[in-house]
Amino acid sequence: MDFSEVIGQQHIKSHLINTVENGRIPHTQLFIGEAGSGVLALALSYAKEILCHSYPKGSDAYLNCANKVSKLNHPDLHFVYPVNSNENVKTHPISDNFSSEWREFVLKNTYASLYDWFQFIGIEKKQGNISKYEAQNISKKLSLKAYEGGYKVMIIWMADKMNTECANKILKLVEEPPEKTVLLLVTEEEQNILGTIQSRCQKLHIPLLTENDIATQLVDKHNIVNILAKKISHQANGDYNKALHIIANDSNDIAFENLFVSWVRTAFKAKGNKGAINDLMEWSENIAKEGRETQKKFLSFCLEIFRQALLKNYKADSLLYFESHDGKFSLDKFAPFVHQNNIFEISEALEKAEFHIERNGNAKIIFTDLSIQLTRLIHKKELV
Repeated sequence: MDFSEVIGQQHIKSHLINTVENGRIPHTQLFIGEAGSGVLALALSYAKEILCHSYPKGSDAYLNCANKVSKLNHPDLHFVYPVNSNENVKTHPISDNFSSEWREFVLKNTYASLYDWFQFIGIEKKQGNISKYEAQNISKKLSLKAYEGGYKVMIIWMADKMNTECANKILKLVEEPPEKTVLLLVTEEEQNILGTIQSRCQKLHIPLLTENDIATQLVDKHNIVNILAKKISHQANGDYNKALHIIANDSNDIAFENLFVSWVRTAFKAKGNKGAINDLMEWSENIAKEGRETQKKFLSFCLEIFRQALLKNYKADSLLYFESHDGKFSLDKFAPFVHQNNIFEISEALEKAEFHIERNGNAKIIFTDLSIQLTRLIHKKELV
């Protein structure tokens, strides 16, 4: 991966290149941003600059180094990422058990999401994590000398998935990395990383991509006509990975929209209607059968739709990107029911539900409680 292949983010690229050229590379850095904004692509390109900088650009040695990084098989480039047991790995799963799958996954799409990764290795019905067993492997790898005599770089992708045991075990490495060792922690959820680790990292916030950057990439790399590319880039809301899913027409958003529409319609009917309450219970039972990652992703989707409805209600049309796949669902008609008098409580209820799902709460109870709250909140009148 080279910086020239990273979409947009010119300011971030210049900053990272300058740290290498000036010999001022922080030992531990935290890259914070959505997967679809290119946070992993930036980390990989930065790793290439660090590992290959000692060779003259264009030389055989430089090209050989760059080629190894681009194929993700450079001996001094290490990866850690969330995993869990599956059909092939039964106990104590660590990243090395999935190295060939990881290589294939990243080379296919550097902008792919955590959920995409879990689907790729067949653990979408579980919660992946970075465990204490991984911490032992990290310490072992970083204690060795660099194979090619220069820097060692370790990218910890979705570092917020480190459990407490792992985070505590690698804290010393974060405080005092071995000489010429660079730790790049990549995360979408900075708040879930141990505070003592955060305080010892130099933070770099990666913004969402501009619509123009995504549209240009779609035209140049995927032969999408300009008008369609602009429409897709608007719907993608700064997330290139989402744009790719829209093109492939395999976005989870379609399934999630169907779930959302049936949920909200039933909640509307449920006030004083025993039959509709039973339907809500049945809906809760059905979604409780899904994997926890799917449930969390659905709750995030719901939160975004409610926010879009609020924007529509208050005429902020320039910020809208949601387009319904269900011809019977209209954001225009739904928007008046989302307003200043209920949006905060709705958002809080959704965020609490995601929090409890993350911590292995009983999904049926969580979604039943959420549904009952929604029947009350959706009928709240807007204050005049």
